[in-house]
Amino acid sequence: MTSIRVTNEALIVMEGVSKSFPQPDGKGEHLVLHQIDLTIRAGEVVALLGRSGSGKSTLLRIMAGLLKPTKGRVLNRGKQLMGTNPDVAIVFQSFALLPWLTVLGNTELGLEAKGIDRQTRHTQALKALDLVGLDGFESAYPRELSGGMKQRVGFARALVMEPLVLFMDEPFSALDVLTKENLRGEVDDLWNAGQFPSSSIVIVTHDIEEAVFLADRVIVLGSNPGHIRGEVLVDLPRSHDRASPRFKALVDHLYTVMTNPEASVTQDLTTTQPKPVTTSIERSPYSQALPHARSGAVSGLLELLVENSHDQVDIYQLAERLQLTVDDLLPILNAADMLGFAEIMQGDIKLTDIGHDFATTTILRSKDLFRQQVLKQVPMLASIEKTLTEKQNGSMRAEFFMNLLDEYFPRAEAEEQFATAVDWGRYAELFEYDASEDRIYLPAISNR
Repeated sequence: MTSIRVTNEALIVMEGVSKSFPQPDGKGEHLVLHQIDLTIRAGEVVALLGRSGSGKSTLLRIMAGLLKPTKGRVLNRGKQLMGTNPDVAIVFQSFALLPWLTVLGNTELGLEAKGIDRQTRHTQALKALDLVGLDGFESAYPRELSGGMKQRVGFARALVMEPLVLFMDEPFSALDVLTKENLRGEVDDLWNAGQFPSSSIVIVTHDIEEAVFLADRVIVLGSNPGHIRGEVLVDLPRSHDRASPRFKALVDHLYTVMTNPEASVTQDLTTTQPKPVTTSIERSPYSQALPHARSGAVSGLLELLVENSHDQVDIYQLAERLQLTVDDLLPILNAADMLGFAEIMQGDIKLTDIGHDFATTTILRSKDLFRQQVLKQVPMLASIEKTLTEKQNGSMRAEFFMNLLDEYFPRAEAEEQFATAVDWGRYAELFEYDASEDRIYLPAISNR
């Protein structure tokens, strides 16, 4: 198997692509992707970076022809894609190996489906297994393999098809830290050595360091609906040296971008950008999305930060220290920022004075501070409390607030927003929630 890379040729082009899915309750459609313009060129590794819900996997499946766009079109080598894309193969997060087939049998599946004769597919499968370091395991069954070895079979199964473009949908996320590091390093080595049997790679990830390590371009996606915010060029010689100042600057920049939906993706990494100024446009208190972070997680983060002598830490280093992915860490950082307990700038998070006070005071005072900041910084929580206060019995059906959230979020997301609001409201002792009655109460009412 030899490299078929051709530099700078447009392989896949997305033009004005949008994708909607019907709402589960039958009330209209949920817009997942909006106006995506994207070109995948030969000779490059492209990372699609975004939080959960930004439509990364949906975008990948549209380019693969597994989903049809609601609007726009996809061109594959200049021709509009009308069905499955014959020039791509996908490595998924889940291994999806057939347990009754050997490693060799699982690797041959795609070739068998294409009608390739037994001897040819056997020879090609052995070459692919050798490429991913599984020679000698041809006769083993999936139950005999570790997670990393199973994912290697997944890579071999895709590579044996010699796809023009290899799609990787969070291929390392189900692996332990050491296995993940080893496998993505080997993928990078194969690519850099020109031994990769594909002209381009597109990887979906929510791991910022992984994106900078593997990719030549990082496409940053925003949410609600998924859209392209911009791209970052990884202007480093291969293999990307993680110890270099430029690598760290790129990672820090992407952490800044991911923690601030309004930050410029393409800004000069050498300059410090102030936080965007919010306008005075009147907005519903229920339109501002709350980060999916529980109050206990925010409290724990602040306690970790206060251990630092300067109450400030590099987000990249913090993620490494805690071994947390973007999806795990960023909501907690955003919550601390929203509540005024911390500030995020240029890839660092720093405790504010009130955040330091929160992390070092008594539990009772910390709850008072949390209540104070929630009422000051979070319009949704302030509105819920005001609504309850104005009710004679201090009680409202939860569905009332859910209906308000439904105006701005898909139902599943509205439920997540409500769950976060309830958690913060309970911790701040603003209100209580009775799940059996699906009602929200003022504390004085609920404790009678």
